Amino acid sequence: MTPLVRPAGLEPATLWSEATCSIQLSYRRIFASTFSGFIILYAMHSYVLYIGFLVFELVVAVGVAAFALSILYSSFMGSPYVPTKKKELVDFLKDAGLKKGQLFIELGCGDGRVVRTAVKEYGVKGVGVDINPFLIMWARFLAKKDKMTNIELRTENVFNTPLKKADVVYLFLMPELIKKLFPKLTKELKKGSVVISHGFKVVGWEKKLYKTIEKKPFSTFYYKV
Repeated sequence: MTPLVRPAGLEPATLWSEATCSIQLSYRRIFASTFSGFIILYAMHSYVLYIGFLVFELVVAVGVAAFALSILYSSFMGSPYVPTKKKELVDFLKDAGLKKGQLFIELGCGDGRVVRTAVKEYGVKGVGVDINPFLIMWARFLAKKDKMTNIELRTENVFNTPLKKADVVYLFLMPELIKKLFPKLTKELKKGSVVISHGFKVVGWEKKLYKTIEKKPFSTFYYKV
């Protein structure tokens, strides 16, 4: 066997020093590579978060704009969104003499708070219609949250809503729109049905008015067909 021969001029200490330097250099390269990769990943993660935040802001802005436009559209169509206070609706529903199983229709229901309360508290079958799809989506969400099944909420023009089977019709509409609805109410509502108009009188039904709840800012008027 040929013996190992150390190159001339190289002492063991020198070889060990060179090997150590080589290892240290390798560690430094690995660390530098790992650190660079971490920086790149962090930058990419930050970029993705930034883009996500911009997209979220855009979606929110579009949603708010769409909702605002829908509210303006409702107002233009004669039915601005004016939520009824909880205490007020509890009071005028209590005086309506609602019975379980009756068909209660709310024209221009907004978020459906009146028809939902009527269904929940009196066991009526509820139908709420509104021309604003955003308000109807919210009303459906609230009804589903309360596990209501005996209610229907529709995006619909009030002039297209069938009223022949209604026992009670609730309105909180502007006088001009009530005036336009008057022929439909007179033609379609069955004898004995009740119309509750919150805020404004139904002109032409003075003889059918049987009860008034005087309150500020809005009174409530009850008519029997």
